[in-house]
Amino acid sequence: MKRLLSIAVLATVFVGPAVFAQSVWVTDQFEITLRTGPSTGNSIRLSVSSGTRLEVIERDAESGYTHVRTQGGTEGWVLTRYLMNEPSAREELERLTSQLTNANSRGSSLDSQLNAIRGEHDSAKQQIATLEREKGAVESELAEIKRTAANVLAISDQNKTLMDQLTAAQIRADTLEQENRVLSSQTTRYWFMAGGLVLLVGIILGIWLPRIQWQRRSRYDRF
Repeated sequence: MKRLLSIAVLATVFVGPAVFAQSVWVTDQFEITLRTGPSTGNSIRLSVSSGTRLEVIERDAESGYTHVRTQGGTEGWVLTRYLMNEPSAREELERLTSQLTNANSRGSSLDSQLNAIRGEHDSAKQQIATLEREKGAVESELAEIKRTAANVLAISDQNKTLMDQLTAAQIRADTLEQENRVLSSQTTRYWFMAGGLVLLVGIILGIWLPRIQWQRRSRYDRF
């Protein structure tokens, strides 16, 4: 018995470090108890559900218990025969099912994102087409404005030319009117002078003719 105990102690000494931080899982058959020591005489700290992952601290081959630590940091002893080196098939199935569900969810999310991106792409294409049409309309309006501006400039030049011609015609008309007034004044003077001359000739004739007649009668009287 002492020899077996020595072998167990040596096995614990040499094997303990090798299995440190090893992960084991509770069998999927039922719940097991986590005790304060490697025997049923020790108090129960908590119950561990099947499929729970535990961290191995040491193994006691003589008592059949393994010292473990839970994910929450609680340490205790559980029966070694209720531990497995791999997760149970049920736990693996649940894990794979969860992964598949997550993958499907991510796939659905990616599909949603892809559809959203496609929608944004179609919306962007429509906006680009709208902007292209608006650009064409603006370019047409700009060309029309340029043509209108060119016509306005041409009309302005024509108006300026016509104004210059009108100004020149007005100046010429004023000049002709002035010349007409001068000619009218000269004509009036000429007529006045002609009238005066006729009056003078009449007066002269009025004085001279009676004398000629008187002289003629005087000559006739002598004969």
